[in-house]
Amino acid sequence: MKPQYIPLTPLPGADGHGPLIIAGPCSAESRTQIDQTARALNNFGVKVLRAGVWKPRTHPGGFEGIGAEALDWLAEAKRNYGMAIATEVAMARHVEDAYRAGVDIMWIGARTSVNPFAVQEIADALEALPVKPAVLVKNPVNPDLELWIGAIQRISKAGVTALGAIHRGFTAYGNNSYRNPPHWSIPFELRRRLPGLPVICDPSHITGCASMVAPTASQAIGMGLDGLIVEVHPQPEKALSDSAQQLTPAQFADLLANLPVMGGHADSDATKLDDLRVQIDHIDDEIIDLIARRMAVAAKIGRLKHMVGMPVLQSQRYNSLMNDRIESAVALGLDADVMRRIFAALHEESVRLQLLSTDGE
Repeated sequence: MKPQYIPLTPLPGADGHGPLIIAGPCSAESRTQIDQTARALNNFGVKVLRAGVWKPRTHPGGFEGIGAEALDWLAEAKRNYGMAIATEVAMARHVEDAYRAGVDIMWIGARTSVNPFAVQEIADALEALPVKPAVLVKNPVNPDLELWIGAIQRISKAGVTALGAIHRGFTAYGNNSYRNPPHWSIPFELRRRLPGLPVICDPSHITGCASMVAPTASQAIGMGLDGLIVEVHPQPEKALSDSAQQLTPAQFADLLANLPVMGGHADSDATKLDDLRVQIDHIDDEIIDLIARRMAVAAKIGRLKHMVGMPVLQSQRYNSLMNDRIESAVALGLDADVMRRIFAALHEESVRLQLLSTDGE
């Protein structure tokens, strides 16, 4: 059974003729910074200004946002430039303060969407409002589709009709080319499970690197996502949070100029085929990255086996691995023989790397 949610209304800033673009600094740092950014974005035709007001950080002692005072700066930009304004909320008090300031879009962050208690607190606060703002729900930090859907359902049940999702990637342990690997198959499955729900991409948090934001944004739009939320700062090098991933207004202008065109021939079979091929390309990139990480671990295992005098090939472990992996694959509808060949090849390469790692000592 498909999860149910109430009929949707358009999000602020969405005109149906192109991707929804939300942009602005990671954090609201000063009235001047917000005004400078809003003026530049307004000149580019951006209709929604974003900025974080409350910024809980991973470690204490960092810049944690100006707080409710900064909402006045966003409200001033809204009056001066006619833009909708957006900020993150993580508790009932944030919802109430943002509502009083005239915030048009509230988003729920990845650290909040992972916690059903916190999401329900926000949903209860939204339900109490006489007029509902638009709400965007970021994916949880871990790749759990059901948690993401559950958070969206809670907000929908609160009576929010201008509702969407933000794909910002997922936390991964160890070195990775992305700050938060995108795992593109998950947002596509979300769209399948909740048809009609707008899903926009946050390339700033996916990449964590300004030079990667534009190509990732283009990939997201090329793959058919409905828009972008991008961090833009007048002086990223002086930003008080996430300076490495924020674009200058000039860089953002280049990003906009090079986005793929949405619509037009979107219903043609050729375009649909191209979109699917792009999805395959990105899934293949993820597979390659995972295989490389698996082989790096295998090499470490080889060195440890050599240190303790253990033979590289462990038949019992191999048989157990194959049985477990094939059983899991079959449960997902995959062909057992195909998966057996794939895992046999992976194991063969792992053994080769383990032997090489012992020869080098």
